[in-house]
Amino acid sequence: MTRNGGDVVVETLEALGAHTVFGIPGQHALGLFDALRRSELRYVGSRTEVNAAFAADGHARITGSVTPLLVSTGPGALQTLAGLQESAAASAPVLGISSQIPAAGLGGVRGGYLHELTDQLASFRDVVKHARVVRHASQIPSALAEAWEIALTVPFGPVWVEIPQDVLLGPASVPSVTSVVWSPRELHPRAELVDEAVRLLNGADRPVILAGGGALGASAELLELAEKLRAPVVSTFGGKGNFPWEHPLSAQSWLEDWHTTEFLADADVLLVVGSGLGELSSNYRTFRPRGAVVQIEADLGKLESNYPALGIHADARHTLRALASGVTARAVDGAAEERVLGLLASVRERFSEQELDLEWQVLTALREAVPDGTPTCWDMTILAYWAWSAWDPRGGAQFSAQGAGGLGYGFPAALGVAAAVDGPVLAVSGDGGAMYGISELATAAQHGSRVVWLIVDDGGYGILREYMTDAFGQATATELTRPDFVALAGAFGVPATRSTPESLREDLAKAFAGDGPHVVVLPALLRMFAPTHLEHT
Repeated sequence: MTRNGGDVVVETLEALGAHTVFGIPGQHALGLFDALRRSELRYVGSRTEVNAAFAADGHARITGSVTPLLVSTGPGALQTLAGLQESAAASAPVLGISSQIPAAGLGGVRGGYLHELTDQLASFRDVVKHARVVRHASQIPSALAEAWEIALTVPFGPVWVEIPQDVLLGPASVPSVTSVVWSPRELHPRAELVDEAVRLLNGADRPVILAGGGALGASAELLELAEKLRAPVVSTFGGKGNFPWEHPLSAQSWLEDWHTTEFLADADVLLVVGSGLGELSSNYRTFRPRGAVVQIEADLGKLESNYPALGIHADARHTLRALASGVTARAVDGAAEERVLGLLASVRERFSEQELDLEWQVLTALREAVPDGTPTCWDMTILAYWAWSAWDPRGGAQFSAQGAGGLGYGFPAALGVAAAVDGPVLAVSGDGGAMYGISELATAAQHGSRVVWLIVDDGGYGILREYMTDAFGQATATELTRPDFVALAGAFGVPATRSTPESLREDLAKAFAGDGPHVVVLPALLRMFAPTHLEHT
């Protein structure tokens, strides 16, 4: 068979270092998918394109490298947008490769082609870091290498490449692709900014570090700096796992609690690493710093976007290493540790007044059942909202959809993670979010994915029910008819268990002992802890 453009794509992906690709075939993309069988690439197919995008996101986050996502034109491409928005918010390096209508129809000529859009690329430009249309097979290796490099230049993020149907099917005159050169641009801090940050930190009596998602690749440097400065570390929801949860300097992640908001505001120097200090990290804009703020941020648009600061546009890893080398080490006098203990005691005291025994019981059972080091993927559900603040990752990555906030992330993302790790993965959804990904039980069964999927069934969109009831006195459009999830999982050939808060730990432990997918359904009406920002707005 004559090599075609699809072969050039898969050859280039292999040369770039890809091993696993996600997606769904379509008529215009047949040349691309047929070429997969002549490659060493592992293909994991989803049942909808948005779930394929979520799976690619999970895989990209856990590997820290580019994950290809292959889809078809028009409806197939557009369905990936929700997943790509989450990847953009979470800085996940997903490489979307979409087919296009034949090249003769590009440019909005309105030729009446199947799946035709006037300008498909326009739908992606404001979502991804980079978008390009390829028009000839000879352009494919360079276009994919360019996209790969951009995806892995900080801040990481999704990229998008479109290739017309006739280019994918047409003969390729270029030789087989055996090597591709790429090199992400390093983003180092400017020396005078590092010097000024060192001066501020050395002069601080109460330095505090707020570590966001941009610090996840710099855990060792973060730990070294915090210990030298004796600075407490608060992690954002997107930065969970960047600092040891039980470390004496760990002020954990109670960002929606006013005690933590005040703790951050009271710092005479607050070092913000890899966070834009957005809505959640600022406790819904109630955070008011009283000291100096130093912000390390690789995304130039986020630098000082919410608060004035000494802005350092740089990779967190390089900057933290430079700061750790420059600051003067302090004696361990226990003062910072006492402040952390006081903060966490105040947080616990506030919760003790709210009658949240069921919620703590479920969280405790979950934490005891999940093996240490297990990656976890959380949908937008009440238990996940608790986990943003309360979950101790214990060496396992903690991924959620809190960046863009779309429903349906947890289970398909966990399938993507499971394709990259040797061990089990936890997914957590509510019954509403579970219906977004229920078809992916077929994917889990087909690939034998070791994902334990906990579905908390409260009969509707639980968090929206709470929001609407609090705001309007009653909820509308939140109550849902849902299936028997245990029976439905069985129809897919996936074992399932109906649990209770009392048996949850044991039921989950049995599920994690298996070697394939398992669904655990927990009928329970969980509540959120009371917000603290409303009384301070």
